[in-house]
Amino acid sequence: MKDRILTGDRITGKLHLGHYVGSLKNRVELQHKYETFLLLADVQALTTHFEHPGLIKENLRHVAMDYLAAGIDPNKATIFVQSLIPEIAELTAYYSMFVTVNSLRHNPTIKAEARTRGNNEMNYGFLGYPISQTADITFCKATLVPVGEDQIPHIEQSRKIVRRFNQLYQPILVEPTPLVGEVPRLIGLDGSNKMSKSMGNALILDSTQDEASEKIRKAKTDPSRIHKNDPGHPDICPIYAYHQAFRKETSDEIYESCKKGQIGCMECKQKVAGAINELLEPMRDRRVEYQKNPKKVDEILMAGTDRAREIAKETMQEVREAMGLNYFS
Repeated sequence: MKDRILTGDRITGKLHLGHYVGSLKNRVELQHKYETFLLLADVQALTTHFEHPGLIKENLRHVAMDYLAAGIDPNKATIFVQSLIPEIAELTAYYSMFVTVNSLRHNPTIKAEARTRGNNEMNYGFLGYPISQTADITFCKATLVPVGEDQIPHIEQSRKIVRRFNQLYQPILVEPTPLVGEVPRLIGLDGSNKMSKSMGNALILDSTQDEASEKIRKAKTDPSRIHKNDPGHPDICPIYAYHQAFRKETSDEIYESCKKGQIGCMECKQKVAGAINELLEPMRDRRVEYQKNPKKVDEILMAGTDRAREIAKETMQEVREAMGLNYFS
């Protein structure tokens, strides 16, 4: 049997180039090697967007279409909606009985959020995010979870929860293994933060050719370059980072030309815009086909959710038997 992968996104908005570079490109490749489950995490999106559930409804199909346009094959990968798998919520409730609040507060992501919001302002859903995440992974008995180095503590917490469950009841759950790889973080168009739609510095994957070119044209560059022939500092220029991401084979040449003042920022941007549009063009073509037939997207999501639900039912039957909760069977 192939190893089974679980990965996905909180559907808080359309996906952008940062998502593509950081995870989506890798998922397209992994679907050919592993049995892949892609989670549209609408429940977890509510941890920060509970006041605006309408946005999540709107973004559900946008993100699904981003997956399909990028090259996710619904015949190879199972795309499903989190809230339509009630077994995930049930597993989350069971795990929460033996996971301490203190252990959750030591999770790196939770600690960072606590510093931002303050412990008293953190909602229960966000504090329990790692428990819900563990339920996502274990309902389908995923063996591998693709992560970057900084996310390993998240998977370790899931592994601890699985070990605790197996010790308390029966060893029926699979302890997931992090599939660690380099996860590049694409700097935003403003040059000061990682790419994020909420920060207004992102290039959305469904951008038209003109929109993408205009976004790149307005992007910040090396602030110390006043004139075209001034020596540049590519190490601090976001456009050079895009050369590394999308024009790797010529990035060294761009680096040297920039340092010597042999290439202007506008020409540099035009080259990057061309490479990005070349990347996005086949995505646009695939997206148009799905936009013409939105029912097809719904059918893919319903079929994927049905498949995930069947697996979830099998897992929960084992879980209830292990816990002695199968009262009438």
